[in-house]
Amino acid sequence: MKSEKMRITILDDYQDAVRKLDCFKILDGYDVQILKQSYTDPTLLAEKLKDTEALVLIRERSRITEDLLTQLPKLKLISQTGKISNHLDLAVCSRFNVAVAESMGSPIAPAELTWLLIMSALRKFPQTLTGMKKGLWQTDVGESVAGKTVGIWSYGKIGKRIAQYVKAFGAQVIVWGNENSREEAVRDGFIAASSKSDFFHFSDVVTLHLRLVPETRGIVKLEDLRCMKPSALLVNTSRAELIEENALMTALKTGALGMAAVDVYESEPIFDPDYPLLKMPNVLCTPHIGYVEKNGYEQLFSLAFENIVAFFENDPQHIANPEVLVR
Repeated sequence: MKSEKMRITILDDYQDAVRKLDCFKILDGYDVQILKQSYTDPTLLAEKLKDTEALVLIRERSRITEDLLTQLPKLKLISQTGKISNHLDLAVCSRFNVAVAESMGSPIAPAELTWLLIMSALRKFPQTLTGMKKGLWQTDVGESVAGKTVGIWSYGKIGKRIAQYVKAFGAQVIVWGNENSREEAVRDGFIAASSKSDFFHFSDVVTLHLRLVPETRGIVKLEDLRCMKPSALLVNTSRAELIEENALMTALKTGALGMAAVDVYESEPIFDPDYPLLKMPNVLCTPHIGYVEKNGYEQLFSLAFENIVAFFENDPQHIANPEVLVR
């Protein structure tokens, strides 16, 4: 049953946005703590969470480690917004008898941001805007997407939306991914690349939409980026770790790759204005806002909060490690 003393903690709400959502009412009657600051020290974080029975994770902003769980004997449930990724080990959670509930996000916001980054980078929108604010006029000449070839790696929910945007803007789609992904793209009227090297070679723009799992970590190699046209654009709104360490920076510095637009980084959040990618004129950076959008938040957090209520009313839903329920 719901208890006013039952402590729920929401981690890493950078913008203090969650309490302003309509779905926050789902947690009426619970003792809700919202942490806006990230804590990388497990001992410090554990002190903040010492009375927490349910923990809400905003995507992968915090890592849930064995060291942390050792210090949280009261924790019974982790309610994940979105799918579980490499920030959390289910086996470790099960060992500490902590249930983990997942929720499903929407592909709309990340797909729209991806398209915004593609258009902005090609048209040199940030440079033009910055120039105008400095009293300059028409400082750069950009390029339209029409007539270009846009490569989409992984033809899933987001990739399919991007393909439709590409088609609507008069550009050509080429898809790379597993066999099923490529076959589905062909059935939808798009081109499947015959090899990874061809995919990178023929694309004017490459956008990545893979999930980060052990098999995809570092899957984009420096040699892949060197296959691209010197004028090409690489867009990553998925996960930074999909690209081999230092490969993106090397390709940009050596001129093997013309431009990049990225929304994800190996270590987040970034507060250093001298972060290397931020200093490069041919790189457009956004602060991991692909899924940060009001309607998307309402969907993500509604499901995460409903999972908490169901769990504590003895009707657990969407539990990724159901073995903890039978102990």
